[in-house]
Amino acid sequence: MTSAPRPGRGTRVARLPPRERILDAAEDLFSREGIRTVSVQAIADRAETTKMALYRHFATKDVLIEEWLRIVAAGYTAAFDAAEAAHPDDPRAQILDVASFVADELPGISHRGCPFVTSIAALPDRTHPARRLIEAHKAGQLRRLEGMCSRAGLPDPEEAAAEITFLLEGAQISAQNGSVERADERLRTIVAAVLDRPAAGRADAPG
Repeated sequence: MTSAPRPGRGTRVARLPPRERILDAAEDLFSREGIRTVSVQAIADRAETTKMALYRHFATKDVLIEEWLRIVAAGYTAAFDAAEAAHPDDPRAQILDVASFVADELPGISHRGCPFVTSIAALPDRTHPARRLIEAHKAGQLRRLEGMCSRAGLPDPEEAAAEITFLLEGAQISAQNGSVERADERLRTIVAAVLDRPAAGRADAPG
């Protein structure tokens, strides 16, 4: 038996409650056009609602931006959770799964850009709640990588986690600006090389 075709966006969105329709519209428009370019009216129109209804759920546009970025961050957190659940006793495999998750996201980023990077560029005020959310998310992600690297037995978990973070972030920027070909393949390969690199000064052969 063949499964029923997945309904189009319009049909799916129409079934959502008002708050979720607004978030769906914001995600679509913010991802394509940036958080500062998109107006509240455009989001309301896309969600097939009114500005008044939108403001009942989100007091300001900044609150909506913050909630959208919270959802984006939750997606990355879920990827870490899934990697740990899939490989509970293999932290190396966990890290490779996280790298693969980011690699799989690169084609979309090449068209839309990284939502965190594009949002920070539009939020020069470091005290903005949405910017603080991004910074807290990134700090938490680095701590999780450090924990994975430590459990994987790497000699300097902090340094390894920093290198892997550079790789993950750099791959996203490279995909966004098209500066490196096959960024997804290279990301997986280089992260694996960091994990497999021998400790400095370790003798591989008997002296």
